[in-house]
Amino acid sequence: MTKKFGPFIMSLLISIWLCNAAVANSSEEKKATQHADNSAAQANNPLANMIAFNLQNYYIGEVTESDDDANQFWARYAQPFSLGKTNWLMRASLPLNTYPTPPDGSHETGLGDLNVFASYLFKTGNPAVSFGIGPQITMPTATKDELGSEKWSAGFANVLFNAASPKFQYGYLLTWQGSFAGADDRNSVNTGAFQPFAFYQLGKGLYLRSAPIWVYNFQNDDYSIPLGLGIGQVIKRNKTVFNVFVEPQVSVADRGAGYPEWQIFVGFNMQFIE
Repeated sequence: MTKKFGPFIMSLLISIWLCNAAVANSSEEKKATQHADNSAAQANNPLANMIAFNLQNYYIGEVTESDDDANQFWARYAQPFSLGKTNWLMRASLPLNTYPTPPDGSHETGLGDLNVFASYLFKTGNPAVSFGIGPQITMPTATKDELGSEKWSAGFANVLFNAASPKFQYGYLLTWQGSFAGADDRNSVNTGAFQPFAFYQLGKGLYLRSAPIWVYNFQNDDYSIPLGLGIGQVIKRNKTVFNVFVEPQVSVADRGAGYPEWQIFVGFNMQFIE
């Protein structure tokens, strides 16, 4: 009896073991895929609870009221911190600007004004939704007069990022700042900016993106409203999430000098997981 059913029982046990192994592997693959999707969904979150360092560049092909081009290269550093029982995120941004200097059409290159904001992170009840608001300050650190405002400015920054869906994430960055000190012979600063952003995940870290910055100058009613559509790739290596992207943008409405008629926005972002 045992000899008759021995091979059958052995085959049955092997089949059960192979099925369990397949289920375990499928489960591990599913967890890995889900983890990769979560990393991709949070890769563009400006309020992500981790240290981040970004290198971003705007090549401006044509400046309004001018036939010249320009360039802005940004280095950005973000870090979460705590004050008592409250959670905050600080972001510092320093540009390297290249702008035309009329009337001869030559260009000046140098550091621009340093901007820092700190956002208080609210408890939203959903870990996938981030909401923060806090003060910001801009310091006149420009190495040349043409590349900065020569004014001290202060205001606020408000950020929302919704990653509840692993496929589609969206949000905005709203800022305003006004000058309170600085060179008397320079125009006062009274500027608002709204950056809506949307990201659609295509899978395996590849995604579509749109993150233009709309600017309004309350001092003289000048404005710039670009639209953009680009593509990016998120790659996770050990405890670092790399994010590279390119996004062409074109102005659909503008008024005043010094704004982009069209530009190409490229970036290399890094998030460091503790």
